[in-house]
Amino acid sequence: MGELFSLLKNGNKPSLAAAFVNTFLGIIKGAAFFFTGNVAMFAEMMHSFGDAANQFFVYIGSALSKKAPTPKFPNGYGRVVNLVCLGAVLIVAILSYETIKEGWHHFIHPATESHGIFIALGVLSIGIILEGFVLHKAAKEVLHEVGVEKAGMMAIPQSAQYLNRAKPATKLVWMEDLVATSGNVLAFAAIVIAYFTGFYRLEGLVSIIIGLMMFYVVGRVFLDNARGAIGETDEEMMIHIGNLVMEDRHVSDIARIEVIKEGEFLHVEVVAETDKSLSLDYLDDVRDHLVELILAQKGVTKVTLSFDEEDGITQWKHEPTE
Repeated sequence: MGELFSLLKNGNKPSLAAAFVNTFLGIIKGAAFFFTGNVAMFAEMMHSFGDAANQFFVYIGSALSKKAPTPKFPNGYGRVVNLVCLGAVLIVAILSYETIKEGWHHFIHPATESHGIFIALGVLSIGIILEGFVLHKAAKEVLHEVGVEKAGMMAIPQSAQYLNRAKPATKLVWMEDLVATSGNVLAFAAIVIAYFTGFYRLEGLVSIIIGLMMFYVVGRVFLDNARGAIGETDEEMMIHIGNLVMEDRHVSDIARIEVIKEGEFLHVEVVAETDKSLSLDYLDDVRDHLVELILAQKGVTKVTLSFDEEDGITQWKHEPTE
């Protein structure tokens, strides 16, 4: 039990914050839907509860993925976070379907008047503020993970260009809260427009749009984490580490290099070519230096490095990165 609590302390903080925020929002949106019967509010209630469940799972998965390797699982538990994310998106997919179905029903059979508009707008205003806060926090975490600090108010647009390099849990929270914030704004606009124009079909249409946005997140997260669960190569880090190894004067070529994502971590395997006249004792010191250098790179937790004799055929052709 002590180990579990220790792991939970290292879980993804943005996902935990988002889970609590979305649970609170789901409750107040549910109360608002009960009193107003507004279908856009129903869509937002489903969205918030789906995100809350998703993000609680992701938080736990990100914590468990940091469990140290064991003799039975020598590669560690890094891919647990990918498996948890795959399971979590199923919840969002079901709620997305229900949201679209309810929106379609309301579009075909729209209400004739709107009730409790100020309750609905007040709840959505709270949602915009809280979801925007969590989105900003997730954006800052994305930038922190890629080594960019002090983004300030521009954190959200700036983080978008680095999203593919973010950890799986942080990326999921960023995407879900971007959709959640946008959904709150759309629902707010739909209620106001419907109230002043009498076009109540718009609330059903917005509910469908929110459901489709949720499905988009499901698709992106599923594909990203399916690749992670199988074992995906980090091309950028592979080139970077390969160039680092090639800078060593004892290495003449790289016969093979693999940099595999294990959840939030990277496992590296390198077979380097060197002069066969060098002694094993000397090469052992070279190996220790290179392993230490590779382990110092961001995200790398495991390195396997071996030497092979130079064969005269150049295989590593990447130019050094700037």
